[in-house]
Order: sequence, then C-alpha cells, then structure tokens
Amino acid sequence: MNELRYDEGVCAKCETIDCLMKCQYMDFDLDSAMKERDHILQGEDSRVLTDCVTCYACEEYCPYGNHPFYQIVERQEEKEAWPVPLPITHQQLRMMASRGEISPQKVQSPVVNMCAFNMLQGSIRGKLFEGASTFGGNHVFCNIMWLHFAKNSVIRERLPTVIDNIVNYYLKDSGVDEFICFHDECYGTYTQLAPAFGIDVSFRPIHLFEYITHRLDELKDQIHPLDVKVAYQRPCSSRLIPETQHWVDAIFERIGAERVEREYDRENALCCGGVLQLQQNEELVEDIQKKNLDDMEAAGAKYCVFNCQFCFFSLSEAVTERGITPVLMSDLCQIALGD
Repeated sequence: MNELRYDEGVCAKCETIDCLMKCQYMDFDLDSAMKERDHILQGEDSRVLTDCVTCYACEEYCPYGNHPFYQIVERQEEKEAWPVPLPITHQQLRMMASRGEISPQKVQSPVVNMCAFNMLQGSIRGKLFEGASTFGGNHVFCNIMWLHFAKNSVIRERLPTVIDNIVNYYLKDSGVDEFICFHDECYGTYTQLAPAFGIDVSFRPIHLFEYITHRLDELKDQIHPLDVKVAYQRPCSSRLIPETQHWVDAIFERIGAERVEREYDRENALCCGGVLQLQQNEELVEDIQKKNLDDMEAAGAKYCVFNCQFCFFSLSEAVTERGITPVLMSDLCQIALGD
C-alpha cells in the first residue's frame, strides 16, 4: 500500500552519489559513498542510517528526482535505526494524533491552512490576508515530520485521512478546491511527498510565498520599503520543493529588504537544529547553530526571516541574543504594509 516510487536501478547506475557527497553532516569520498550506497540498496547496515540527521537535503541534491532521502528513511524504519529515541517518538505520536470531534466549517477564498499551528492565527491579519478564512488542528496536520523519526509508516497511515478531513470538513461544502499553506511542510507534503508515495491529493495547495508575491503586487502602492538587511533561514521542507525558492527573493525585492550574501544560505543552508535536539545530539546542535548565527551576524543581517514555525521556535531566542530580530516572512511583509 502506498509504495515509495523509487527506482533502485537509478541509484545503482549513479556515478556521482550527490545525495551523500554533498551532505553537510557526513563526510565521504566517492569510494566510501558508493559503498554506503550499495549497502543501502542491498538492505544492509550502513552508517548512513545511523548518522543521517534527517535534514531532507539529499532530496534536492539528487539530479534524478529519485527520492534518496525517503529511501533512507524506509531503511531506517526497516532496520529500527531510530534517529530519535523511541520514548520521544512515542510521546510525539500521541501529542500530534487527531483527537475529539471534528466540526465542519464553511470557508471562503482566500483560505489558509494553518496545519497544527492554530496558535499563530493572529498572523492572518491586515491587508496581506484581507478577507481570509482559516482552518487548522491536529486533524489536518500534514504529518511530514515523521520523516525525522524514521516513521514513513505513520505518514502512510495518517496522511490519507488528513486529506479526506480537509476535503470533507472544509472544502467540499464550501465550493473551494484550493488553499494557501501557512506551513511550508504542508506544501511539500501535498506536492512532492504524497505523489512520491502514491497518495492522491484532490485539491490545489498554494505556496504561501506565491500568494504573498501576488498580493504584494496588488498592494504595491501601499508598501513602505524597509531598507533592511535580512538573513533567510531556509526550512528543511524547502529541500523537497526548491522550485519555490525564487519567491523568497521576489518578496524581499518587493518590500525593500536586502538578502545578505552568506555562506550558509540557499543550497548550502544549515538545519535550524530543532530536530537535532530531539535526537539529543547537543554537540552538533551547538556547532551548526554557532556557524549559522556567526554567518548571519558577520553578514550584517538585522532580521532573521523564517517560513517554518518550528524553525522559528527553535532559533528565535538564539537569534535575538545576537541582536538580530526573528520574524516570520508574512509578519515582515505586514510591517512593510504598515500593519
């Protein structure tokens, strides 16, 4: 059921092993990368399974779109090579499960899917989201986070129900077939992960940045250019959907924000460290956060801009201690609009 659309033959013929050679958290030469690739293909133990920090980046690095990261997670689960201690995983599984009755709700465009982040409803305000309606809760949680826990089985189990909940409790009776993804991982789930696992999606997800870009064009006469330097903290989910990243620069250009040039940005972006804390890899958390924050500070960034709420919660305190203001992209745009 919902088998991963992965072709072992593509990986077996690959001569560059970009998925491992470009990894920022494991070191390989080409020979060792090929050996570990072969171990994974043959269902054998591999240090990749135990050392992978589940940053998603190899999904972007693969030139063939063959889903190497999802295959690594498949093997981790098969081998019980758990990246996060099982007591933490079991706690998270309980915490993020759907609970209680679901109340149907009529929505009208533009519709914003808050995923599990209903506590951020206050961000859907002002001219940027004028007239918007929202829905959210664990019953519509995209569940992509289980990639970090080597639990593809949970995604297979829960995601089809989530899709049905969205359609049956919000969209169908409202005559709506699309919504804006407030959570970056939702867009990655519905446009990239679901097709990779053969899970049907019966609505059109809209990336938040696509919506914001078009909305800023409509409101261009009301924008007050910010004239600030910003660093962008790229979320792991954007590795699944690199085609969305041009909107980051488009938005910054429209609101008069300068995206600083720095080492750990774009394809070379570093994880926020939040998942590594769940993995109890504190030494690596400290190392990559220091590199990331040193980089932002040296580049002269005054704001650190996020599109992942978990990244925001994980890094905002450390960013603030460096004298840099953490802000969600949508909130930064609202500042430019005077809201």
